[in-house]
Amino acid sequence: MAGIDRVRADRYVIPLETALSDSTHGTMEAFEIVTARVTDADGAEGTGYTFTCGVNGGAIADILGREMAPRVQGREADAIEKIWHDLWWAFHYGGRGGPTVLALSALDMALWDLKARRAGLPLWRLLGGYDPRVATYAGGIDLHLSAADLIDQTHANRENGHRAIKMKVGRPRLSEDVDKIAAMRDAFGPDMPLMVDANMAYTVDGAIRAARAFAPFDLTWFEEPIPPDDLAGHARVVAEGGLPVAAGENLRSLWEFTSLIASGGVTFPEPDVTNCGGVTPFLKIAHLAEAFHLPLTSHGAHEFTVHLLAAIPNASYLEAHGFGLDAYIETPLAIEDGRATAPDRPGHGIVFDWDRLEAIRA
Repeated sequence: MAGIDRVRADRYVIPLETALSDSTHGTMEAFEIVTARVTDADGAEGTGYTFTCGVNGGAIADILGREMAPRVQGREADAIEKIWHDLWWAFHYGGRGGPTVLALSALDMALWDLKARRAGLPLWRLLGGYDPRVATYAGGIDLHLSAADLIDQTHANRENGHRAIKMKVGRPRLSEDVDKIAAMRDAFGPDMPLMVDANMAYTVDGAIRAARAFAPFDLTWFEEPIPPDDLAGHARVVAEGGLPVAAGENLRSLWEFTSLIASGGVTFPEPDVTNCGGVTPFLKIAHLAEAFHLPLTSHGAHEFTVHLLAAIPNASYLEAHGFGLDAYIETPLAIEDGRATAPDRPGHGIVFDWDRLEAIRA
């Protein structure tokens, strides 16, 4: 097997056509993407990437390019599990989460892409190959939208192939959220899968109160009602709120997911491959959820994550939310009648427009 010859880290700032907002992160006018390109001694290349909401990308790129790259150069590219564990423990004391895990995620994704490319297989087949057709939902960052604007956005999403929709909640007055959910139900009927996402806006008691107010609208789930560290609080929201809870986009390891799942604090575990450590832990989280009879959903990076959900038996919904990346890749993921199909090209099949990305290099 060929060894790793080079790891290249690059950082880009992707401007957003429309500023986005939620209850926690405020207004976002751009996202950052940090890419990892791993080249082996035979010249084959694999690519991974991670995102930020506009800050901290420089730290991620620096950790990846300056500190991780020398530690993996010359190592066998297929020894992904060993590389992952070696890096996790090498960086553990100074970087158990945050930028270090995002950098590790991008590198791990690149190694899996390289392995699948060398095998001539699409990633989802290499990882197990369950079903290439994956249910999707449109994940909006739309807290600031009026009910009328939200309905217009949903019509556009449905015209683009979506059949399930997620909207933001967490406005200063709970009645405002209830009114917008009611407007969505009035506009699209009782059968459209509808999720709400609070981005950690509530206290535990506030989340329970909100869940009970939302319960009459038959929501698929209530996402991130409280901060991720409060395991007992999550368990209370699940037990007392009356709604399924999705959570996990802000968890950074298999062990954090283990604690949340074992506490009974989540109904739909929601890892993000770009920040949970990459493909290697994502699949372990998926199988952990399967052992607890829990359906798995995902956060972000849908053009990559479609492969991961296509490889497992307990996939629920793929979040389709490109963070502006569609304009910088050759073939954006197509959504048809509420489903995406994992590409059959070798690797993850994402072809970046490196020339166009060069214009937004940070």
